[in-house]
Amino acid sequence: MDDSVHILLVEDEPDVASFIQQGLQEEAYDVEWVKNGQRALEYVQQKDVDLILLDVRLPDRSGIEVCERLRLHRPELPIMMLTALDAVEDRVKGLRAGADDYLPKPFAFDELLARIEALLRRIDQAERTDILQDGPLQVNPAARTCTYDGEEVPLTPTEFDLLTYLMARRGQALSRDTIHRDVWGHDFDRGTNLIDVYVNYVRRKLDEVGCSSPIETVRGTGYRYTSCTEASVAHD
Repeated sequence: MDDSVHILLVEDEPDVASFIQQGLQEEAYDVEWVKNGQRALEYVQQKDVDLILLDVRLPDRSGIEVCERLRLHRPELPIMMLTALDAVEDRVKGLRAGADDYLPKPFAFDELLARIEALLRRIDQAERTDILQDGPLQVNPAARTCTYDGEEVPLTPTEFDLLTYLMARRGQALSRDTIHRDVWGHDFDRGTNLIDVYVNYVRRKLDEVGCSSPIETVRGTGYRYTSCTEASVAHD
């Protein structure tokens, strides 16, 4: 169907790929399977993709490298990494490469499905939100663009959703649990600093275009969006 969701599965293990592809197709997703990173990069350049499931261990290059290269050309594309590596440092490495979510193997298919639905739902919800304006900083959820003084801020899907979420709740002190539930759409693993990592990504990208980050750390709680025109608070 023309309105079906197109998912690119990048996985070199045939049994795992078959399990995922068959399950998602039964849920009416359109799934294309490729076995290595180079083919994934070529596929994304040639065809429309709504979401990528990307294994970390690939035969030709690491999924981390593939993710980083995808981010250079398609910063808006949702990417979920799948891997048997489950140490906190491995998860953080994947997130720092630009992944929007990270699911360790082995996993239950229902959890994979729920995380995919959460990623797609975040994008769909953002498209129905009015334009958010804070001085020279503008976020357009429908177009999924963020600009500062007319200059584009190149945010990944999760960075964009996080900024949109916080900006829409300006002045509210939001806990990490609440942010994770509403932005990521699944239970918060307190063994990671996932939210802190992504807040720092957003802050850095805003700083790079001359916007003093309006995201304030609320000690003992989480974060609060203030205003880019009066962002004089410490970030730590």
